[in-house]
Amino acid sequence: MSNDPAVSSPFPPLTRKDVMSFQFSAWYPIFSSISIKSTIIRPLSIEFRSYLDAESVFLPEGSEDVPAASTVEDVDEEADEESDHPHFAFPALDAQIRAVVKEYDAVFPKLNFSSPKDAAWILPSFSPLKCTSPADVYLVLKSSDFVTHDLRESNIFENCINLPNQEDGDSSEYQLELILRKWYSMEGSRELRCFVRDNNLIALSQRDNNHYDFLNETATQMKIISSVRSYWESQVKPKWTSTSSYTFDILLTRDLERFHVLDFNPYAPRTDALLFTYEELQGLLPSSESPAETLPVLRVIDSAAHPAAARNAPTHQHNMVPLEALTLSSGRGMEEFAAVWQEQLRHSMQEDGDSD
Repeated sequence: MSNDPAVSSPFPPLTRKDVMSFQFSAWYPIFSSISIKSTIIRPLSIEFRSYLDAESVFLPEGSEDVPAASTVEDVDEEADEESDHPHFAFPALDAQIRAVVKEYDAVFPKLNFSSPKDAAWILPSFSPLKCTSPADVYLVLKSSDFVTHDLRESNIFENCINLPNQEDGDSSEYQLELILRKWYSMEGSRELRCFVRDNNLIALSQRDNNHYDFLNETATQMKIISSVRSYWESQVKPKWTSTSSYTFDILLTRDLERFHVLDFNPYAPRTDALLFTYEELQGLLPSSESPAETLPVLRVIDSAAHPAAARNAPTHQHNMVPLEALTLSSGRGMEEFAAVWQEQLRHSMQEDGDSD
């Protein structure tokens, strides 16, 4: 472990300018050749930010490719139209999303920094987060707790320091952006989070919470460590000049020789250390006595009994509600939703009784 006072803290200081270097539009143009094809839509309107921030999950008018069917037969359409919930429509944005979907076939949405992975349950499980219409994109974003982080600058620049006699300039200006990434069915076993501290690649962590036998083979682990370090040295380290400490997520190629960059994140408490703790990562920092070619430490889930291994409970289950409830809640306040939901339950129980 290094005894350098400059690295005695588990976390390096971050300025607003540092944080802005991690938003998608800042790093993607530099690494697009080794990343997933993506389209950035910016700036987004104040109305769209208000829509994402509004209570309840409902779709903007005109965003569905086909009219939505009613799920409650006796809901008064006129009463629904007169509901006092805010109404939103984004025809220009709808057209942009449809154009990208036509080009990519399907997309995975995210905002500047955050992805709506906690909303993967809202779309079919065999193709999580696969969006083929503006309505899908809006539904995923509105169902996510994660993306709300990007709606407020107080969240984005939390714990940032202000350097004296240094202006962040235009780099600190924040504009909400929508990113549409070409959707692929990714193998979780090949996803890793990589940790770089003071320009040293110190650790690699499995991202998926499942046990994979092949990841525990010594030969496989050595190949992954060697390949990631070599590819980072040639493709990432020379191009990432914003901060000396950072994390980046990757998808290994099937031959485990190269990788695609999925995302960059600050080396900060807001970024999950996954199978490590930041205290453990601090202990991996090279010292003056360390060999010049110190290899990063790879940590994977070593058995199905590992505490981090996925159980029967789905990831982010705290954010899940029945799809029927979500459909019924569209555009309704809590009291109105509760009344309609109870009425739907009453109808269901009555139908079950009639069928006996």
